[in-house]
Amino acid sequence: MAACPTGCAPAARFCQKLNRLKTLDEDMMATSLKRCLSTLDLTLMGVGGMVGSGLYVLTGTVAKEIVGPAIIISFIFAGFASLLAAFCYAEFGARIPKTGSAYMFTYVSVGEIWAFLIGWNVILENMIGGAATARAWSGYLDSIFNHAIQNYTETHIMQWNVPFLAHYPDILAAGILLFAMFFISFGVQVSSYLNHIFSTISMVVIAFILIFGFVLAEPANWSPKEGGFAPFGLSGILAGSATCFYAFVGFDVIASSSEEAKNPQKAIPIATAISLGLAAAAYILVSTVLTLMVPWHSLDPNSALADAFFRRGYSWAGIIVAVGSICGMNTVLLCNLFSLPRTVYAMAEDGLFFHIFARVNPVTKVPVIAILVFGTLMAIMALIFDLEALVQFLSIGTLLAYTFVAASIIVLRFQPEKAGSKGTASTSPNPTVDPALSESQTINEDRGELKQYESFSDKLQLVERQRTSERHGAGQLKAFWEPYLGRMLRDFEPGEVVAFCVLILIVSSVSFCAVLVFGNGQLYLPLWSYALLLVIFGLAYVLSLALIWMHEPQAKSKTFQVPLVPLTPAASILINVFLMMKLSFLTWIRFTVWIAIGLCVYFGYGIWHSKEGLRELQPKDMAARYVVLPSGSLVETVQSVQPEGQADMAHHISPSSDSTVEESTGRR
Repeated sequence: MAACPTGCAPAARFCQKLNRLKTLDEDMMATSLKRCLSTLDLTLMGVGGMVGSGLYVLTGTVAKEIVGPAIIISFIFAGFASLLAAFCYAEFGARIPKTGSAYMFTYVSVGEIWAFLIGWNVILENMIGGAATARAWSGYLDSIFNHAIQNYTETHIMQWNVPFLAHYPDILAAGILLFAMFFISFGVQVSSYLNHIFSTISMVVIAFILIFGFVLAEPANWSPKEGGFAPFGLSGILAGSATCFYAFVGFDVIASSSEEAKNPQKAIPIATAISLGLAAAAYILVSTVLTLMVPWHSLDPNSALADAFFRRGYSWAGIIVAVGSICGMNTVLLCNLFSLPRTVYAMAEDGLFFHIFARVNPVTKVPVIAILVFGTLMAIMALIFDLEALVQFLSIGTLLAYTFVAASIIVLRFQPEKAGSKGTASTSPNPTVDPALSESQTINEDRGELKQYESFSDKLQLVERQRTSERHGAGQLKAFWEPYLGRMLRDFEPGEVVAFCVLILIVSSVSFCAVLVFGNGQLYLPLWSYALLLVIFGLAYVLSLALIWMHEPQAKSKTFQVPLVPLTPAASILINVFLMMKLSFLTWIRFTVWIAIGLCVYFGYGIWHSKEGLRELQPKDMAARYVVLPSGSLVETVQSVQPEGQADMAHHISPSSDSTVEESTGRR
């Protein structure tokens, strides 16, 4: 590869800083948090994160306004799309049992600035999700009492007419968040215990809804007289799928809890699969019951399930459903308050966010400052913002996180294993040197092997790299394709071509979906150009996917792995990008503003306090490496001992041609 000109060296170093990867410890189970969560705990957390306001509110809204009884098919499509993303989270959660979820996975695989932006968006999404759920909780309870709470607040406390704000301060929503935050701060076991109670009540109520609802079912409500099964056609089903997809976003709380799981390698995949299956079954069956009990066009969007029982003359059943809905929304609140501070903690622990949020209470073993600060901010949002305004700001950060996690799966799967690593753990930044090694070593060139000598603290260490054994290692072309593409790709390091193809995959997905969504509408493209662009971007997507498949993946791990890589994560990327394109213009404006604020935080604080950056500056992390080629020439390199892709290496050639090397290391 050609050397970089002197003028671009600072820019190259700056780009290396932005894309440096996180170095993981050898002991992946070491943590300052408390590992006490079982598979059952994680499963109930996942169910609680997914089955809440979506089941009791979203089903009625989507069925009445978007899709009709065909909401069942919409939930099947949405569940399948969520399964693709859940696979990726399950693999990372098992391989890297550290808190931070999508932020941590991106930091390990893609780079620092991308990880920060993902974490930054996940923080906002959790805050908005918790505030929106608290608003829905308050509104649902208020509707049971005929809006007495709202009327009292507007009459005796205050009301305002400000754009993007609620008509009145929702003190009840803010209060329930502060109350939940108080219990969350007592530790993960208290949080898990509360989640067990609320999730159990919610599942019992769901079972009651299904049994009693099927007894009251009337197939005539799906008849053509009432509009039929799919009154809005295929477009309505697809639009409904895009909305129903957001009912499943809570499963990432399981990955966020991996650092507090007893056995994350087994518990994370099992809990993810079971909780997603239970949530999908609940949504599909409850939607079936709801649209069979009453005509879909007569549903109450605010409290569809409870209202359906009231209208059939079973007011006592409606009260039971209302109790279940309150418990279900409580579990979602707990999951948001549980995930948010742990993402903040992970970023602060890595130095990318203010260090005060990395403090862990020595008694409860939770990041209590992060819980109190961000729980209070969430309560303030619930107090002043309207539910509709909050919901408009949801989802884009979550979809972006899903996209980056899927891309990270591909990048990580085709990266060569780090020497001495276990799983995905990186090599230690301070390798131990065997003191028994002599000051000089003799090279045996009989087999033409590459010999490397490394110096640490005036000691010389021999490192061998067997080119023949690595010829078809992870990240390199498969043997079948080497005669065809080997000469073209031989100058690339293992994994580089795959990383470049992942970038093309994302760009082509964005371009394809943009043309598909906006081509006939906003862009007014002629039919021939519309079809041509779809073909071009579709081919780019397929070819990049094929080129990735032509490379060798890592050996099969003992932990859970996503099946059919790169096809599964690539399909997840395409679906996530398509759903992002369906979001409103206002959501994209919010996303842009929030990203700009995040970049100010990163370049003002994170890049200077990053632990990976500080590790690069430590003199003890520097080592001199001497490579004797089979030809006899000696190459000396000085580099930082870090995972591949992060080393800042400077090369210069020594004229020595001896087969024996003796050296005295200088200090840098």
